[in-house]
Amino acid sequence: MPDDSDGVDRRARQARTRRAFLLLGLTVVLPGSAQLVHGRRGLGLLGLRVWLTLVLLVVLTALAWWLFPDQLVALVASRTVLWVLAVLVAVVGLIGLILLLNTWTMARPLTLGWLRGGCLTGLTAILATVLVLGGVTAGRYLLAAGQVVEQVLGGGGDRQAKEGRYNILLLGADSGADREGLRPDSITLASVDADSGRTVLFGLPRNLEGAQFAPGSPLAGLYPDGYWTCGEENCLLNSVYLLGQEHADLYPGVADPGVQAMIDAVSGTLGLEINYYAMVNMAGFASLIDAVGGIDLTVNQPTTIGVLDDWMQAWGVVELEPGRHHFDGQTALLFARSRVDGSDYDRMARQKCVMAAMLNQLQPSVVAQNFVALADASGNLLVTSVPSAEIAELGRLALKARQLPITSIAFTPPLIHTGSPDYNLIRQVVRDAIAAAEAADQAVADPSPTDVVPPDDPDVVDPTDPNQTPTEDANTVEDLAVVCSV
Repeated sequence: MPDDSDGVDRRARQARTRRAFLLLGLTVVLPGSAQLVHGRRGLGLLGLRVWLTLVLLVVLTALAWWLFPDQLVALVASRTVLWVLAVLVAVVGLIGLILLLNTWTMARPLTLGWLRGGCLTGLTAILATVLVLGGVTAGRYLLAAGQVVEQVLGGGGDRQAKEGRYNILLLGADSGADREGLRPDSITLASVDADSGRTVLFGLPRNLEGAQFAPGSPLAGLYPDGYWTCGEENCLLNSVYLLGQEHADLYPGVADPGVQAMIDAVSGTLGLEINYYAMVNMAGFASLIDAVGGIDLTVNQPTTIGVLDDWMQAWGVVELEPGRHHFDGQTALLFARSRVDGSDYDRMARQKCVMAAMLNQLQPSVVAQNFVALADASGNLLVTSVPSAEIAELGRLALKARQLPITSIAFTPPLIHTGSPDYNLIRQVVRDAIAAAEAADQAVADPSPTDVVPPDDPDVVDPTDPNQTPTEDANTVEDLAVVCSV
């Protein structure tokens, strides 16, 4: 009989090859099953239990997202939960790597020949690399998110809506080396409807004098008629932060008396109770913009930006022509803060341009690609009294707000003269603007014709009147796109 040993060996290698790749496929599709087939019951059961537990968790998470999305987001937006998830990712990844390498040894690649064995080894190495890199990336994201939750979401705000609205104080703080202490140079209150998300922004200039403190606040006892007397020549709104720090004894148990003093001042000035605050450190602002690769915005008029030294001499001057510009972090910060050209009110408008650009360009895909860098930047950039449990609710309102025009009111000349402000007029403008916003919501909910009474003040734009448009010197615009194109 002819010798068919070569054919037998070839068929045997082919059978071993099919078995080897089958075991590897079983490990990928159903981790642990290859070990059970091979008789390694203990390791196989461990892999299967881990895999089935993961599938169950995914199904339960999807079900929770469908039925209780707000509660799920609030649960995940917890430092402890995020760090536990990071540990679980590491454990699951390690078990998966052990199963993969164990499958490779069971497949006995050295018995398959150099080509088939090399292919099996290469494929196993690729799968192991994907597993390790995926686990490391997921762990970094979870740890970074936990760091953000710990550093940024300090909590302590008031979760109860005020007359159907959430009022959020936004502070842009400047604590540069050339300044004594911290002074919020950008002061804006966002009043958001708790149902529709329709938002009205009230911008207060930093040089507003005689700020009124909310009744019952500690500083109201020291300045019952407003912040008119101080050690400086002018008692400006942005110096209230340092005033609160100086009178920290009046705020026992408060983590940041300066911020609380600003809350009391803005609340008393506008006549609105404040739920939360968010303070952005302008010195760390550039790192956030760099983390997402910069921002794009259209400058509508020639603009000169630069830095003024102690002798009011300009340097680093850049002339921006009208048109589309791409800004890195430092240029965007210079654009927002520059005092070389224009007034403080022009500066406030440029800051809104930058904020609007970030709001529109921080899409989920951009955030996902730069999440860790964003998390690192956010820790040095932002602090807020929003608790993690409220992230889902405020996020829901933010998504609604992006679909609606944002009314922006600046309490600057000609409406308000910062050296001698009419606080009764300020509060009346606030009431009229909120009433107009609520009337706009009502008009959407009930499209039947209604008699809407526009605000009495001619400088306040009524968003419900299609024939009324902002003029060049008006203090109100119906949409931030009027100020700049982002």
